[in-house]
Parts: sequence; structure tokens; C-alpha cells
Amino acid sequence: MILLSLTIEELFGKNTIESSLNKILKSDKEINSVLRIEKVEGNRDGKYYGVPFLVKDNILIKGTKTTNASKMLENYDSPYTATAVEKLLKAGFSVIGKTNMDEFAMGNTNEKSAFGPVKNPRDISRVPGGSSGGSAAAVAAGYVPFSLGSDTGGSVRQPASFCGVVGFKPSYGMISRYGLTAFSSSLDQIGVFANNVKDVALVTEIMKGKDIKDSTTIKHNVNLTENLEFDLSKAKVCIPKIVYNEHIGEDIKEKFELSIKFLKDKRAKVDVIDLPELEYSVAVYYIVAPSEASSNLARFDGIRYGLRKEAPGLSEMYRSTRESGFGIEVKRRIMMGTFNLSSAYYDQYFAKAAKVRKLMSEKLYKVLNDYDVIVTPTSPVLPPKLGERLSPLEYYLMDIFTIPANLSGLPGISIPFGNINNLPFGVHFMGQKMKDEALLSFSNTFFEKASKELNINV
Repeated sequence: MILLSLTIEELFGKNTIESSLNKILKSDKEINSVLRIEKVEGNRDGKYYGVPFLVKDNILIKGTKTTNASKMLENYDSPYTATAVEKLLKAGFSVIGKTNMDEFAMGNTNEKSAFGPVKNPRDISRVPGGSSGGSAAAVAAGYVPFSLGSDTGGSVRQPASFCGVVGFKPSYGMISRYGLTAFSSSLDQIGVFANNVKDVALVTEIMKGKDIKDSTTIKHNVNLTENLEFDLSKAKVCIPKIVYNEHIGEDIKEKFELSIKFLKDKRAKVDVIDLPELEYSVAVYYIVAPSEASSNLARFDGIRYGLRKEAPGLSEMYRSTRESGFGIEVKRRIMMGTFNLSSAYYDQYFAKAAKVRKLMSEKLYKVLNDYDVIVTPTSPVLPPKLGERLSPLEYYLMDIFTIPANLSGLPGISIPFGNINNLPFGVHFMGQKMKDEALLSFSNTFFEKASKELNINV
């Protein structure tokens, strides 16, 4: 079992697939991070043959089911394999299962799965975060050296913070979305969980690249793994003033300030700057994302594929199927999105949100011309308890620091930075668009030096 805590490079020549499977079968009944064991062997001639990984259950792999943790797709067989997974299989990595998630990737706690909530391996009374909570929990539990998730508003980085692992969302267009179930097409991106930044960089490097099956992909020629060292004394870092305006706990502020002190001790230049546009990020996100979801999820109608509930008349069949197949959070967001796109409110909501999104993105691009990274806590809260009653606003505000990266297409990463009251805390860095190599090198240096010099439990 100890093998699984090693880096991918250290796992060369060690077939850990059976070890991973045994650990899942032994331990996951309580955590519920893996929905199904699904064995898809990688290329035996590939460099990384024998190294296992897990995949969020909204990413298609031929020969497996892809349920999106929903009754709507409970028995859906994947007709093809996502480009990102195909590249990993070609490199020799083997899929050993599909991970639990919030239904159709809509949620912040991974309690919205049709197949039961996921528990946080660091404290099973707590949530692991969402929507990629199963993938985060599986890495934190030591089942696999890395896993794949998807990130629409923080769904990789927030659970990474809650579970005490590294979570990376690349720039929009870095990795093909072909084979990823669409939630919000202009925001979605496949991301990576691992125990360190080097593994995240390696996996992203293999998956990245232009794909003729996804017109939003962008060619990226710089190798993400070649230079993962950064001179922190030359780093220019900025903190948005919103961090100090938000109602975050004193314990989180204190821990965040410790991470800033560490950077200052390394002679990094750190400024607090006013980015008032960020105050609108959650409002913009909850107009754009549900609107795109309303359109994307219209295909789940009981006619083409998935669940069908027979009823007299077409409209009744639609209603019955969607009522039975979708959970409450998915229904809520579809209704929000349909309202935003209605002819009476389109200009008032969706069109206005698109304009604010553009202004916000332009401001972030401008700031990142002057600074290497924008730093915040990953989440304004620690992992809530399972079943804890949160208002919709409290629930949605959990992603306030991660959403801007999705709205602007920037790369973002959550780095574990010790614990608060025995619960993991993560620091979040945003970097320049399509300069993921710079963000990864900064993050890797921060991660390695902080964990060593501050003796932080990561």
C-alpha cells in the first residue's frame, strides 16, 4: 500500500493495480468515493504501464458506464473514450474505476449524488467538497497516485483543498473536452488530482494538445514538466482585496497570512490590490453556468438515450422522465438557466452577465501582465459536516475564490498548506492564460519548500 504514496516516476516498473483495487475493496465502502470498479488496461508498451488511475463518472471510457451520478444515466454505456483518457491509456496508465460526484457535476459537497454522498477521508464526518469529491477523496485515501475530475467553477480545486491534495484546473482549451459530459461548455475543463505538483504536471502534459474533435482546444508547445523550479525571490504576487472583505473565519485568515509570510520571507513581492470586479463573480457564474446547463441537459428527454418513464402524451413523458431522473440541485439549476434564457429576461440577465464576464476577464489578464500569480484561500470555509444545513447562498459562495479562473479561462491550482483544527486548508494560485508551465513551476516550488521548511503536513 505504501507504493501508492510514491510519485508516478517512482512507480516505474511497479505494477500497483492489484494493490489499488485491494485497498478500494477494503476501505471504500465507508468513504463511497468509487462508484464502480471498471478495469481498462493501458498500452502494455507504454512508459507508465502498471500505474493505475481513477476517472470522474462524467468522463466517457468505452467499455464502462458513465452515469454522471444520476438516475437519468444509471445504465448508460459509453460509446467511445474521451480524448484525455485515450492519451493516458496510450501512455500505459490503466483505469481501475469511475468515481462518485455531485449529479451532473452540480454541487459543492458531493452530497448530491444519486448513489449516496462521499465522505472525506481526513474526517469521515465531513464532506470532501464537490463536484469532483470522489476523485479527490480517492487520492487522499491513497487508492491511486492521481485521478481525473472536471472543474466548472472550482470542482477540482475546492475538493482538493478539503481533502488535502493538489488539484489543478488547466487553462480553458489546454485539454480536450471531447468525451466530457457537458455542464457549462464555456467553463468546463478536465483537471487533475495528485499528491504533488510534479505528478499533476506530468499527467496534464500527456493529456494536453489540439484535438480536431474539440474546436476550443489550443496548441501549446511548452513542455509542462521540463522546468518546475521558480526563483521565489523574483516572484510578483498579488492578493485581491476581496479576500479581506469576505466573511471568512479568523482561523482561515490566520493560516492564509502564514502562507503570505512564507512568500515574503522568500523575498517575493506581495501586493494587495483592488479587484472590485471579483465581487460579481458568483452572481455572473450562477447566470452563465445554469443557462448553459439548461441548454446542454435538454438532450436528456427520455427519447434519445438514458432513462424513460412512459406516460400518456409526449409532454407528460418528458415531465415524468425528467422529474424521476434528475435530483433537486440539477432541477434547480435547469430552472434558473431556463429563466435566464427566456425572451423576457435574456437581456436583463444572461446578456448582462456576459458583459460583466468580459470586463472581469480583461481586468484579470491585465493584472497578470504585472504579476506572476493571484493568490487567495481556495475556499472561504473549512469542510462542512455531512448533512449540515447551508442556505443556497452559503452553498454557492463556497466557490467565490475559484470561480474567476473558470469565467476567464485562466489556470488555477490548489496547494495543500497544512491543517486548521485537523482539517485540510488549501492556498489557491491563478496564473496567466495558456502559461500553465509558469503557474506549475511557481506552485511546485512553493509546495516543496513550504512543506519542507515549515514542516507542513501535506
